[in-house]
Amino acid sequence: MNQNRPHVVILGGGFAGLAAAKSLKAAPVKITLVDRQNHHLFQPLLYQVATAGLAAPDIAQPLRHIFSRQANLTTIMDEAVRLDLPRNQVELARGRMLEYDYLIIGLGVRTGYFGNDQWKPYTLGLKSLDEATYLKRRILQTFERAETVRDTAKWSKLLSFVIVGGGPTGVETAGALAELSKRIMAHDFRRINPALTHIHLVEAGPRLLPMFSESQSEYVRAQLTRMGVTVHLSAPVSEVGDAYVVAGDLRIESENIVWAAGVEGHPLVRNIPGIELNRAGRVLVQDDLSLSAYPNTFVAGDLAFVQREGASPVPCVAPAATQMGRHAGLQIIRKIAEKETKAFSYFDKGSMATIGRSSAVTAAAGIRTRGFLAWLMWLVIHLLFLMGFRNKIGVFITWVWSYLTWNRGARIITGLNYESADAASDSVLSAAQSITDQ
Repeated sequence: MNQNRPHVVILGGGFAGLAAAKSLKAAPVKITLVDRQNHHLFQPLLYQVATAGLAAPDIAQPLRHIFSRQANLTTIMDEAVRLDLPRNQVELARGRMLEYDYLIIGLGVRTGYFGNDQWKPYTLGLKSLDEATYLKRRILQTFERAETVRDTAKWSKLLSFVIVGGGPTGVETAGALAELSKRIMAHDFRRINPALTHIHLVEAGPRLLPMFSESQSEYVRAQLTRMGVTVHLSAPVSEVGDAYVVAGDLRIESENIVWAAGVEGHPLVRNIPGIELNRAGRVLVQDDLSLSAYPNTFVAGDLAFVQREGASPVPCVAPAATQMGRHAGLQIIRKIAEKETKAFSYFDKGSMATIGRSSAVTAAAGIRTRGFLAWLMWLVIHLLFLMGFRNKIGVFITWVWSYLTWNRGARIITGLNYESADAASDSVLSAAQSITDQ
């Protein structure tokens, strides 16, 4: 490699990858950023895309646009399929082999099923823009299907949704889905009443949002219950099948089971000599986020498992990923300057979760808030960290409009192929004609 300009390869264009690349902007290196998508995704708002609160482009920004003015960086839209760490090589899906001097792995995590991968075909994930868009389509199609069903006994199963996992993703999805079905679409249909939708939030532990205080967790449970969500606590999932889930001693029939209960590390890092993983497949890193066997390789973001003695593990949240990505980039600069690397220190900026319109919980610097003030704080923080000025303005206008009118404009069903669409149209027209004839 060119000794004057070491080559840094960054895998993943998420929060960790972006922060790492930006920290190297003025460094004497050349950077190659590899991501299978062409955009950076603001994952904390994925659930709003899934529940028609925002359109997909509102929470994504093209990577090439983000780095258009960073002269030392090249973006490749491809996927890493093999790591040869001893030889400092990354093999890409399209056959290209990248050689590097330093590697930053920021590939994140995927939906995990605690060793029960056989459940995956029956559930809906919420980790990518494709998954969020697909989930929105499934939700909206479910109501359209229910409108054409003549047997009212089938409505209950169709209009039943199960969300597994009582963390921020599960709570926020349940609250947004309750607002969508019970308020926003309440008067849109003629035969069904969306307000009668059954939304089940299933949590294996004794309370929701365990990172918050018990009083805040209870507040969240009470708010969701008031919104029409049935909360099942201490109900670990033991079985998931075709249109049903068994949680605790309860069997719930549903064709829409959203899995927000667990994560696992990216499969690319499995079975590589010198990489240690925890039970969830996340990488155990050194204090400076490097690998003990490969000191020129750093792991940042959700994929990295970081835990200091006597402290809780660094959480899988955007601020932590950003801090780790920046730290990894700065350690490469220190290595190039032949300086000793520094240990990563996580600054906890707090936690927040929104339950719905005008209701949220926050915890930061020992200060805990809930209700309308917490919701305003949630709005401001998410707008500040959203990538791109256009996205900030667009999301702000959308949220204001939705707040004032109880309306969501992203309720458009897309992604149907022509054959399926024609069949669906024929079915709807036939059912509508039958209704008219009655």
